[in-house]
Amino acid sequence: MKILVINCGSSTVKFKVIEIAAGKEDVECQLAGGLVDRVGADAACAFSAANGQSRNEKSPMRDHEDAVRKVIDWLESIETTQNQGELKLDGVGHRVVHGGEDFVSPTLIDDDVIARIDALSELAPLHNPAAVKGIRATQKILGTDLPMVAVFDTSFHHTIPEEAFTYAIPHELTAKHRIRRFGFHGLAHHYSLFRYAQLSRRAPEGCRIITLHLGNGCSACAIRDGKSVDISMGFTPLEGLVMGTRSGDLDPALVNYLARKEGVSAVAIEELLNKGSGLLGLSGLSNDMRQLVAAVENEPRARLAVAVFCYRARKYLGAYLAVVGGAEAVIFSGGIGENAPVVRELICAGMEWCGLKLDQSLNATVIGIDGEISAPSSTLKAYVIHSDEETIIARETARIAAQRG
Repeated sequence: MKILVINCGSSTVKFKVIEIAAGKEDVECQLAGGLVDRVGADAACAFSAANGQSRNEKSPMRDHEDAVRKVIDWLESIETTQNQGELKLDGVGHRVVHGGEDFVSPTLIDDDVIARIDALSELAPLHNPAAVKGIRATQKILGTDLPMVAVFDTSFHHTIPEEAFTYAIPHELTAKHRIRRFGFHGLAHHYSLFRYAQLSRRAPEGCRIITLHLGNGCSACAIRDGKSVDISMGFTPLEGLVMGTRSGDLDPALVNYLARKEGVSAVAIEELLNKGSGLLGLSGLSNDMRQLVAAVENEPRARLAVAVFCYRARKYLGAYLAVVGGAEAVIFSGGIGENAPVVRELICAGMEWCGLKLDQSLNATVIGIDGEISAPSSTLKAYVIHSDEETIIARETARIAAQRG
């Protein structure tokens, strides 16, 4: 089955075309992929295909519909040059960040589903509206007969038990406003589980692992018996680990305290915690871990930022080992997790007590690829896994499209 995966941001459209082998949902081949960036007057596209064809150009695009049409026109042009006629897809998978309590699994898209995704925009104002635009644009261009599936970043975490997703606030407020810890990065954590199971030749249902997805956004996930049982992100993506520009965990009283002291609104402080904190706020230099690692010897604040980042991740790792009752592996993914050996080393430092010990040579060389980085004597294994959310979306879309018949 040939699946088009669409991932719409507020001003971007990312895509991949992935072919799923018939009867083998875990065997995939990427046929094409790319990005439309800065949708609007300054839009630019960078597309490439497995056959070597590519397109890189700047071209104004009014909206997401223009961007999606650009993608599909290019894909059709590839089919034409290969003498295969019109573009033939078996389904389209759309990444949707927030499924709330309504969507606990990938869902075939219809008008009602679109309306419910749109209604959840209050919980993800930067993401869900863009996803809706992408869905509507794709339907307009490709028609509504082609199966389209919404795959949610939150749904992997619907297995988290009540004691883990409930905040200790008055029950009446929780019920009235449907407040709970939703968790995010579900597609990334799901892929880490899937790929680890492949690498270790295990069934996903038997795996007990801790996944650390570390990039500009960061989260830790406790996975027991192939199911998410806790996630560091909560009601919003602000909770949990230190991130590129997000603070992660802090005393909630700080919001009003800083608002009073700075003479600004709580909304302004929330904005600061989301966009001006984390590595950027700590270092005063950058939210890019590469720059901070390069500056640690000469910049005390950069050194502190890296130390705080790694300490918070190590603290969650230890806590989640207790949650799952002992894990078999720790997985590093995301831009930092995959490409920063020194960060992995600092996070794992002092973890010999639980059987975790890195192989220094492997850790230094496994960069941006899948591979084990733990020492032979380590009873708690460590792996780097290149995150591939699109593969999970394609697999789920193919599964549902096949069921539809």
